Amino acid sequence: MENNLTIFIVSDSLGETARSIAKACIYQFPNYENWDTKRFSYINNKDLLNEVFEEAKGKRVLVMYSLVNPELADYAKAYCERENIEYMDLLSHILRKMKRISGVEPLGEPGIIRKMDKSYFNRVEAIEFAVKYDDGKDPRGLLKADVVLVGISRTSKTPLSMYLANKHLKVANVPLVPEVPIPKELAEVETKRIIGLTNSPEKLNSIRVERLKSMGLSGTANYAKLERILEELDYSEKVMKNLKCPVINVANKAIEETAGIILDLLKENGVAVLKDYEI
Repeated sequence: MENNLTIFIVSDSLGETARSIAKACIYQFPNYENWDTKRFSYINNKDLLNEVFEEAKGKRVLVMYSLVNPELADYAKAYCERENIEYMDLLSHILRKMKRISGVEPLGEPGIIRKMDKSYFNRVEAIEFAVKYDDGKDPRGLLKADVVLVGISRTSKTPLSMYLANKHLKVANVPLVPEVPIPKELAEVETKRIIGLTNSPEKLNSIRVERLKSMGLSGTANYAKLERILEELDYSEKVMKNLKCPVINVANKAIEETAGIILDLLKENGVAVLKDYEI
């Protein structure tokens, strides 16, 4: 539409900063619907910047740029003023103020906020691992895991897996069900890497009844019956004895508390964990 006003989002990185600001500003004009946005990422030299400005000429455009290179930002400003292009420099003024107050020169390095350190990527890898090998989906993951959690349903296996993944540990978990054979790979995992989880019958009954109700099912289903729960607990106890693994009763324990116990057990057994797992 001819009446549309286009916001050119220009950045020497992805342009997420400028895009977020543009979006927030557009929301302040609920009675004006003729907004368009166009993003230009990785504009890190004058030639690329000129291409953007050539496209902006003769159009109803507001150029919003986040360029950390002061020379490039100054060039953008001069060009826009010379060609009467509406513009907004999102970073230069703030950076100059911060430089003046701190007395420290800014790096002027594009995309630095997105340059994540090794710790970040280790955490992401561990979280992806926990999702992939959750609930016994693929038993091959057991041999790759830093720690394997075993237990019957509703013993906090999944939330513990995700919590520990945030501490950089690759966690797989295996549900123990009397009618389902234990994956053969579990026998190949070092005992020091296996942690058993259990819960009190009363707690399991309460949790399972609520779980069924949340799914729109009857709380009297076999899954939540005390007899079935006792059968599963008896079976899991035998399995864990055969595995010779430590067992933690998660009843009345917060995820953080149980995770702390697991981390301490792993450290005692010589399994490498994040040194400061409070990070």
